[in-house]
Amino acid sequence: MVSPVAVNVPASLDVVVIGAGLSGLLCAHELRRLGLAVRLLEARGRSGGRMHGQPVGSGLRLDLGGQWVGASHRRLLALLEAQGLRRYPTHYEGEGIFHWNGRPHRAGIEHGFRDSLLFFSPSQLNLPPAALARTLAVQERFEALVDAVPPEAPWSLPGAEALDRQSIAAWLEGQGADALAGYPLAWLARMGGSGGFEPWESSILHLAWTQAVAPQHQTPEAWLVEGGITQVAERLTQELEDVLHLHCPVEAIEQEGGGVRVRAAGRHWRAGAAVVAIPPPLRLGIRFDPPLPAEQQALLQRSPMGAMVKVLAVYPDPFWRREGLNGLGIGDLPCLELTVDSSPPGGPGLLVGFIAGERAVRWARRPEAERRRLVLADLIRLWGPRAGEPRELLLHDWCAEPWSGGAFTSFLSPGTWCRHGQAWRQSHGRVVWAGSEASRRWPGYFEGAIEAGLAAVEEVQALLG
Repeated sequence: MVSPVAVNVPASLDVVVIGAGLSGLLCAHELRRLGLAVRLLEARGRSGGRMHGQPVGSGLRLDLGGQWVGASHRRLLALLEAQGLRRYPTHYEGEGIFHWNGRPHRAGIEHGFRDSLLFFSPSQLNLPPAALARTLAVQERFEALVDAVPPEAPWSLPGAEALDRQSIAAWLEGQGADALAGYPLAWLARMGGSGGFEPWESSILHLAWTQAVAPQHQTPEAWLVEGGITQVAERLTQELEDVLHLHCPVEAIEQEGGGVRVRAAGRHWRAGAAVVAIPPPLRLGIRFDPPLPAEQQALLQRSPMGAMVKVLAVYPDPFWRREGLNGLGIGDLPCLELTVDSSPPGGPGLLVGFIAGERAVRWARRPEAERRRLVLADLIRLWGPRAGEPRELLLHDWCAEPWSGGAFTSFLSPGTWCRHGQAWRQSHGRVVWAGSEASRRWPGYFEGAIEAGLAAVEEVQALLG
């Protein structure tokens, strides 16, 4: 079993890793492999962070957090292979439903995301030709901006300040975008890998950056893991049981005498360095001595988490497939922003959905029975009466997780990239940042969490000499 809080003070360590999500777990694992003395502190009563699963009565182990493996997620693919975990392709065969203005439009999936309207083949959607042409033109102009953004320094793009001060909604208005033409970018804000924010809450520069570093056209939702991806965190946890401390929220990190002292749950650990692998807003709950630079504090204050609820509906079988449908549902529904067929091979039917942004906040205020009713009503709108009778329905609100604060990841408010963005990955003396948000590539995905954890290992090695 992992260690509860104890009273003894351990000897000096090489590294204390704070946060036992995937990034912290992998960082601690690699540091130990290098022969370093490590402690891993986690505020929750469980490890895994946003890699979190739950068994249900049907025998399935459902991923309440992230679940997908991207086609180009080479680090995650290598980790799955090393752990002997098998994957299977996300089901995209057949037609999906694009729901618009009260009408469902059936269409097949376009091979290239950039040639699609949110994955759908535009010519099959039966939308008004002029409105469709305007939508694709706005999309093309946005893609040109994405291609111009320097992934590691978005503030260096010519004209970056004006773009960073302009909200996504304001940029769309300047393009003359109507509701349909603006919807793909609004969907990317609420769902597209960054996720959980509205078009008026962040800048067009930030949205373009999210697609430059985590592009939808590289198919980040290509694969699922048999038995659930949460197994990755569970196996890493088993290997780290002797150094993992749960129920251990960190209160302070003090730097002194060429090392750090980490205070948590009534005890302290001395080490040569600390790795902080928690979401950016949660870093503000730690007292740093010396304090964080003003620029870094300002960056964290302007980096809220997205608002996201995950919906998992289990059926006896994937009945929609018998009607030539693939479970992909997107559109202007009252509640659900997206559904995807996540049924395991030979198993029951599983539709995964999301409620995002303001919808998620409003949804969470309602009584439980009404919350369920709203979700089921949208499932019926997309997939018919049988969708309203799932065998099991799980609704997981990530905003209600105090040690996550939301999902999929944090986003930046307008003006933040150009005023404070250069502090994004800067370490603070002997304190190094990890977590998915600290990654150069695929932030908001497990691939980004791995990348940031491994980058932190390299920084720690340099610090310790």
